[in-house]
Amino acid sequence: MAVLWRLGRGSVGDVVAGMRKSRAVTYSTVQTMLRILESKGYVQHDKVARAFVYEPVVDERQARRRALRHLLKRMFEGSPSLLVLNILEDEELDPAERDQLRKLIERA
Repeated sequence: MAVLWRLGRGSVGDVVAGMRKSRAVTYSTVQTMLRILESKGYVQHDKVARAFVYEPVVDERQARRRALRHLLKRMFEGSPSLLVLNILEDEELDPAERDQLRKLIERA
């Protein structure tokens, strides 16, 4: 998704090239991932000549929210506080992050 968000739209080959900068991937793996993302409503494609050209249907923020809702439901019994408590217990937060969280909680 990050590659498509950056490109705006691209073929499987474009996504493979964009991903190879950070990890080794194969064409067929990326093609499968894009099909799955399309079935879940994250991307759509158009056929251009012989290639499928994919583009994001949701932006980064929407995708993060969907993923977080899924994670909350499946791993944290739908409880945002349980998720936050796990993060606070298991992760080392720097003081700036902790202050930012405190301010967000006070506003909510």
